[in-house]
Amino acid sequence: MATREWWRDAVIYQIYPRSFQDDNGDGVGDLQGIARRLPHVAELGADAIWLSPIFTSPMADMGYDVSNYTDIDPLFGTLADFDELIATAHDLGLKVIVDQVLSHSSSAHPFFEESRASRTGPKADWYVWADPKPDGSPPNNWASVFGGSAWEWEPRRRQYYLHNFLTSQPDFNFHNPEVQDWLLSTMEFWLERGLDGFRLDTVNYYFHNAEFPDNPPGDFPRDDLAKTPRETYPWQRHLHDKNQPENLAFLERMRSLCDRYDDIMMVGEVGEDGDRSIEVMAEYTRGTDRLHMAYSFAMLSPEFTADHFRRCIAGFLKGAPDGWPKWSFSNHDVVRHVTRWKEHARDQDTLAKQAVAMLMSFPGTIGIYQGEELGQTDTELVYSELTDPPALRFWPEVKGRDGCRTPMVWEAHAPSAGFSAGTPWLPVKAPQADRAVDRQAAQNDSVLAAYKAAIAYRKHSAALTRGTTDFLDLPEPFLAFRRADGHGALTCVFNLSPEHHSLALGGPARLDGPHHASLDAGTLSLPPNGYAYLAHEGVLTLKA
Repeated sequence: MATREWWRDAVIYQIYPRSFQDDNGDGVGDLQGIARRLPHVAELGADAIWLSPIFTSPMADMGYDVSNYTDIDPLFGTLADFDELIATAHDLGLKVIVDQVLSHSSSAHPFFEESRASRTGPKADWYVWADPKPDGSPPNNWASVFGGSAWEWEPRRRQYYLHNFLTSQPDFNFHNPEVQDWLLSTMEFWLERGLDGFRLDTVNYYFHNAEFPDNPPGDFPRDDLAKTPRETYPWQRHLHDKNQPENLAFLERMRSLCDRYDDIMMVGEVGEDGDRSIEVMAEYTRGTDRLHMAYSFAMLSPEFTADHFRRCIAGFLKGAPDGWPKWSFSNHDVVRHVTRWKEHARDQDTLAKQAVAMLMSFPGTIGIYQGEELGQTDTELVYSELTDPPALRFWPEVKGRDGCRTPMVWEAHAPSAGFSAGTPWLPVKAPQADRAVDRQAAQNDSVLAAYKAAIAYRKHSAALTRGTTDFLDLPEPFLAFRRADGHGALTCVFNLSPEHHSLALGGPARLDGPHHASLDAGTLSLPPNGYAYLAHEGVLTLKA
């Protein structure tokens, strides 16, 4: 127990630096502002913070297009500010991890400028280049996540380069060992500064099939397929542009680097859909020489059924009994879960409280996105307020990610809800400001209070942090599973519906910890979005 790694029991709080706290008044969050607000994160009960990209960047994709991997973008501050943030976090008992975007750089990176200029030279093979087909078209049908072909013509080389995202985000050529070595050296730079780990962006995109075969069609209905351009991302089964077997060897190299330092953690973002995402999570964390843990978009989806959550958790545990998952309901890429799941609830506060009770009962590491602890909702924006490239390109069919990225709200009645003395880069609107930290901190029944209680309960429960997980066979809308560590058991029960339901208990039990339910004469009554942790000895059965 004494040597158990910190990250296995951790609650990781994601900070979107542009939107957490602006202390210099330019309307964009900064490192000094983050450091000043860290006591809020510590008081919440989190163990670590994850910072979305803070490295030098043209900001075409809000920092996920890096032009210097070993410096801080002036928008956020300086290396000295970063060092001070690390020190402040550590003083508060918080670990710090940062986003590491290795699959691609910015087109403004000096290495790409050199690579695109000529087919010869030291950096000529550092990015993915391919000749056109005889008719001048791209080498294959691979699609960009952000729309259109994944290939862009470069007239100076008279070749195409690969970009899985924006055209200004060219993909590194991981088949070149020099590229791997250099990227590892950038990680080492931050580890030497005291960093505690990395969140690895699009970790399954590093390698491509060097033969460049076409991707086969996806599982679209045939009538939809006929109307959909072949370069649309969902059209394809992405067999050749990601999830390549060579990825595993590079993960092992990264793990070897991290293992040279004390208690470092890597969590990978698996960019994959459906059950396949759980399979990749399991594959990438299996054993002790790959990623420490991984997460996918499986629980960041609109699905809100007991079957879905069970398939995610049980699928991972089966696929990697010795691996480790990270579960989150919201982040900077998706609609906030209180908005995403609102049709399954009568009111958003109850849904938010149920969500944290669920999340804290799951086996694995837990992730929280800033504002989630306030029951924050997505912000409704008009086109003129948008900054997100996919939204700007595909509006109104695609709303984009700006709605979940609006600034953190601290003081309900302050300008910009306390985020900035200037004009914020995205607007702070009344529905979001109404959920400010200062308003909820004074309320014992607030969403913020529910988060603090659920996190504290998890930390003191060996069953939840270290216990086994066994699901109970109940019909929808009941999600129920037993967590046990050998010294007692908790059966966690959730009513995933806006209607009242009851369950009959087959054995003695008591309500323990946070709950929205009542227990009387062997009947568990669950109001809309009700939830309960039932403490018991031996086996407890439940019947609908």
